[in-house]
Amino acid sequence: MLFVEIVIEVDDPSAEDVQALLATHLAFSRRVTPVEFSFALDVERLAEPDVTFFSARRAGNLVGVAALKRLDESHAELKSMHTRQIERGRGVGAAMVEHVLAYARDEGYRRISLETGTTDEFAPARALYSRLGFTSCGPFANYEASPHNTFMTVELD
Repeated sequence: MLFVEIVIEVDDPSAEDVQALLATHLAFSRRVTPVEFSFALDVERLAEPDVTFFSARRAGNLVGVAALKRLDESHAELKSMHTRQIERGRGVGAAMVEHVLAYARDEGYRRISLETGTTDEFAPARALYSRLGFTSCGPFANYEASPHNTFMTVELD
């Protein structure tokens, strides 16, 4: 089997293929988490100036997305991580997180935090984040603690 490298770049969240994957992400999030505790960003919010949006492509085909939302000059939030179902378990998520963390370091951020779900559907994501150095933390930014949300953070070197 020929391995095709994943290319991760800053991208436009309004691109047609991106919108379709983001719709899948939002539907999943809202299916497994009560809507008032689901904080996935829509296309319009991902296009705002405080958000840097990334796509991952293999042979030109969209395989994943992620975003980095500025909270302040040294703290940002990892948002809208989603890997196409067929690509899960093939390193896309890890490559995306590592790319976003490297980008954040280059931009001068010292800490990256995230919010994710607590249900079994989010267990692979929580395991990935833990494997890449994220640890549990309390709510940050405007979040509040709930049984539906997990908060994690990593300090950047």
